[in-house]
Amino acid sequence: MGIPPGAINKVIGIFKAYCTRVGSGPFPTELNDEMGEQLRKQGNEFGATTGRPRRTGWLDLPALHYSVMINGVNELIMMKSDVLSGIDEVKVCTSYNINGKISNEIPFDVCNADISPIYEAFEGWNDDLTKIRNYQNLPSSFQSYCQEISKRSDCKISIISVGPDREETIQVNN
Repeated sequence: MGIPPGAINKVIGIFKAYCTRVGSGPFPTELNDEMGEQLRKQGNEFGATTGRPRRTGWLDLPALHYSVMINGVNELIMMKSDVLSGIDEVKVCTSYNINGKISNEIPFDVCNADISPIYEAFEGWNDDLTKIRNYQNLPSSFQSYCQEISKRSDCKISIISVGPDREETIQVNN
C-alpha cells in the first residue's frame, strides 16, 4: 500500500456475531441443523453471485482471538448482531477438545485434528435490536455476550451493527 508499518496506529477488525464460511474446509462450530438454517435465513447468508447457501455456525472465539493477535487489531466492529435476536440460547465456542485435550488455541493442523468445540451458552434476547441506538439500551444478555467476546478476544468492541441500514449502528463507549 505504500504505507510504512510504523505509520499505522489503529487496526480495526470486522466480524459477524456468528460465523459463516464459503466452500469446503474445517469449520468446528458449523451448525448442520435447524439453528444453522435459521442463521442462514435471518442473516441472508447466500452467495451474492451464485446464490449458494453459506455455511453457518456459532461464533468461534479462539479463531477470533487468533485473528486479532496475528493482525494487530486494536478495535472490533461486530456486524449482524440483530440476526441473533429471538434465539433462546446463544452459544460461543470458548475452547476446543482436540484429540482428547482441551485447548484455547487453534491447532496447527486443523484439517486433520479431531476437533470438538466447547461452548458457553448465553441467555438470548427477543428485543428488536434494529430500533436501539445506544449501548446502554441493549438487552443485558446481549451486553454480556459482547463483554465475553471482548474479554476472550483481548480486544474492545467499538461499534455494533444492529441492522443493515447505516443508522442502525451503535458506537460503544467503553
